[in-house]
Amino acid sequence: MIRCDVLIVGAGPAGAIAALNLASSRQVLLVDKRIAPVARIGESLPPAARRLLTDMGLWDDFLRQGHAACYGNRSLWNGVAAEHDFIRDPDGQGWHLDRAQFESWLQAHAVNRGASLLTSTTLDSVTAIKDGWQVMLDTSTDCLEVQAKLLIDAGGRAASLGKQLGAGRQHHDSLVCLWLYGHDQHIAVDSRSQIEAVEQGWWYTASLPGQRRVLAFHTDSDLQNPANARELRSPAALLQAAMATTEISAQLDAAGFVADAEVATTAAHSATLQPVAGDRWCAAGDAAMSFDPLSSQGLFNAMYTGLAAALACDRTLSGEVGAFDDYGNELRRIETAYLRHLDFWYGQEKRWPDSAFWQRRHRRYVKATGQIS
Repeated sequence: MIRCDVLIVGAGPAGAIAALNLASSRQVLLVDKRIAPVARIGESLPPAARRLLTDMGLWDDFLRQGHAACYGNRSLWNGVAAEHDFIRDPDGQGWHLDRAQFESWLQAHAVNRGASLLTSTTLDSVTAIKDGWQVMLDTSTDCLEVQAKLLIDAGGRAASLGKQLGAGRQHHDSLVCLWLYGHDQHIAVDSRSQIEAVEQGWWYTASLPGQRRVLAFHTDSDLQNPANARELRSPAALLQAAMATTEISAQLDAAGFVADAEVATTAAHSATLQPVAGDRWCAAGDAAMSFDPLSSQGLFNAMYTGLAAALACDRTLSGEVGAFDDYGNELRRIETAYLRHLDFWYGQEKRWPDSAFWQRRHRRYVKATGQIS
């Protein structure tokens, strides 16, 4: 049996950051179902992340990792081309990350600061006991009992720990992302992200470290139309659809993009865990709040909530009453602001009033604002 102050389920960015911020003063066990981080979409880090990395003592080492600079975003939305650069941002540039490398790096820092890391490990059961929790874990070789004073669910959208504790997921839409990786034959001259709205959703592309590139299409999982997600599962089909765009196709052509991986599909809908915290536990990252990729805030939110969850745990272990309540209230404020901004931006695209994808978002925009879209 293992005893610890805090058990963290999920070693992605939120979980690893919670662990590395707690490990210097608390006994922390970090567990993850994967043996190592895998390639996944969600690689954009905004300039504001510099402040978090600096506060956590990670900034200098982050710069040594060689992630690709991102100097802004470009969009074609409602027929209008727009650019937003980071030149005047007080935090400087953003980054396009090697996501798997970034996660491994955060995990290494957590371990170096004193956290224990178990991989190939999944949650079996959790039971409340006096002064904490009894948790049964399935490892690659055995079943392990852990007694922890506090729990953090950082297990992604599945939120398996939160659900075992009685929480539920509130879904706001049915967005899904189809994406693939490839390489650019030419050195990218434009390091900005690019998004473009189309009749049945929107596209995204960005250059990555090592002349890599990601291409992604976002639509609703249940739509029956020529751009149905089920018809774009091959690299050739996804690329063919991308070449029907205006700005995305131009950027792919200029870069000489060649797909070299299979199309992956992942949930991309907005969702929140209700509640996000309770007696001696809380959730962080996607387990707490899943952000629409249009916001470009998913990875930053994982980092911020991982840090905030660590602070709430530390306060609770120090005897403060109400730390998890404060954490839950803060995340509700973030959710309210996020949904307001998301509804606004989706409400600006008005070119396809008969498209089911945009009709759904217009209805939400009207409901949220009281305006006629």
